[in-house]
Amino acid sequence: MALSDSRTQVGAALPHNHLLIEVGWEVCNQVGGIYTVLRSKAVEMVKRWGDSYCLLGPLNHDQVQIEFEDEEFDDELGVVVKKLRNLGLELRAGRWQVAGRPRAVLLDLKTLRSRLPDIRARLQDEFGISIPEGDELVNDVVAFGEGTRLFLSMLAETSPGKQLIAHFHEWMAASAVSSLRAEKWSGRIVFTTHATILGRYLAMNTTDFYDLLPAFNPEKEAAKYHITAQYLLERAAAHGADVFTTVSEITGQECEHLLGRKVDALVPNGLNIKRFAALHEFQTLHASLKERLHEFTMGYFFPSYNFELENTLYFFSSGRFEYSNKGMDITLEALARLNDRLRKAGSPVTVIFLLITRQPVKSLSVGSLQYATMLREFKEIARSVTEEIRKHLIEELAAGRKPDLNAMIPENWWLRVRRAQHAWRRDWLPPVVTHDLIDDHNDPVLMKIREIGLFNNAHDPVKVVYHPDFVNSTSPLFGMDYEDLIRACHLGIFPSAYEPWGYTPLETLAMGVPAVSSDLAGFGAYAAKLRENHEKAGLYIVHRRGRSDDSTAEQLTNIMMRFCQQNRRRRIAQRNRAEAFAQHFDWSQLIHHYHAVHVSAARD
Repeated sequence: MALSDSRTQVGAALPHNHLLIEVGWEVCNQVGGIYTVLRSKAVEMVKRWGDSYCLLGPLNHDQVQIEFEDEEFDDELGVVVKKLRNLGLELRAGRWQVAGRPRAVLLDLKTLRSRLPDIRARLQDEFGISIPEGDELVNDVVAFGEGTRLFLSMLAETSPGKQLIAHFHEWMAASAVSSLRAEKWSGRIVFTTHATILGRYLAMNTTDFYDLLPAFNPEKEAAKYHITAQYLLERAAAHGADVFTTVSEITGQECEHLLGRKVDALVPNGLNIKRFAALHEFQTLHASLKERLHEFTMGYFFPSYNFELENTLYFFSSGRFEYSNKGMDITLEALARLNDRLRKAGSPVTVIFLLITRQPVKSLSVGSLQYATMLREFKEIARSVTEEIRKHLIEELAAGRKPDLNAMIPENWWLRVRRAQHAWRRDWLPPVVTHDLIDDHNDPVLMKIREIGLFNNAHDPVKVVYHPDFVNSTSPLFGMDYEDLIRACHLGIFPSAYEPWGYTPLETLAMGVPAVSSDLAGFGAYAAKLRENHEKAGLYIVHRRGRSDDSTAEQLTNIMMRFCQQNRRRRIAQRNRAEAFAQHFDWSQLIHHYHAVHVSAARD
């Protein structure tokens, strides 16, 4: 079955007697990108479905206190909730506290784990899927699947006059599909894979992954990486769904070869762009937040040497630590080449590259924290001295005397300044990593930095700050939320080798910051087709498919060099266009893909 991409198909409203249950491991459970998908599109789903829409997910006790409000349902959903509680299952029903406030039911997995022996036996006997006892995550997945099966089966019994649609996201939410299909469940099933689990493993360990796709033996490869159970659960969901979808064309190729079924439709990911909107203030925000980033730079670099902050550009990359998949290797190689070009050209530009990710760390390094503290001391001195001078300056001017600024500063403040400056200076280079890593000797980023020699030397125009922990407002180094840090930067760099969609470049554009993506990223490929002159709009595309790593690094170097050669006026204009381009990816523009899938599932 092929779905039309036209919006006319969506225009026909579904009958009033439909119920849509969207099942996701990341409902009220922030783990990865699917949380963003479900959370950000909820308002559009509620606009169309109202309370005929409900999300189903696992109960995460830590997050539910912040994101969830309990509510008793007085319809068929409420009846099912009571029946499940009577069976001994613990669950919470209410509303997810996000835009749209959709209804949600959260299943407590601890009350389902006692059923695991029977669940594993049924999956083995009926579907040939062997679930390893010692894998806690996989066991929780199938426990959640059993709760989902019970919920949907009871909902069908309780609502004989209504047509049900169950939309499952990813293998972690879809282990119930096979059982529902075997039981001849009366509803319709939609399954969306956002990235195949086998594809992730293969891409991390294979050069030219997409070119080699047709040659892989999926069962053999899954066994090699010890993910046979996960692979079979995902494959069964793909084949058991009435409508099978994914997020991008490139992931559709992955599904066809690894799961053995062509997708029926694409459902590209959007964002609630209004969440990032600063209207006409985003340029002002960039300027003010950049000043805060300058403060970090002074504390981090200036004890060793200084450079012109007015000629400093901030590049960044962020996300889950997947060294090759996320293109960290290519980015670092390109930065080394950019460093050489800027130095040879005698460019006045300094580039500070911030790599924000998460790796096992012992703690924030003492040196990083020490100089951030010292900078706060300088700020306190500056504030106090400024106040002292202001008071005396007014008196001198009012008396008609020529002011002597030096004489206005008390001697005790001069002593404090000299002591602070003496303690401030150091005779070693600014570190490339902000934290003490658990295994710094084998960390891929540090190994690459040692190879390319980007050690933050004074004569190098490109500096690297590797921050192996996520950023929030309590970060002692930046003191900024992640979004504020992005707004302070000039360019986001995400030349992924494997990225079924990729939210980070889209989020970057939404905040008015140009970004680099790749033609192997679902978002990059989709956006490049959407607008021909995408670079003018702030989106740079690195072409990786069929290209060597050397060629890719050279492309990225060229992009960054061109960016460094732009004047401030051109950068401001590009920021304006980037923010405008991101509007095309608001869910109000993309939700019709989901609506078309649900209409098709109901009519099939």
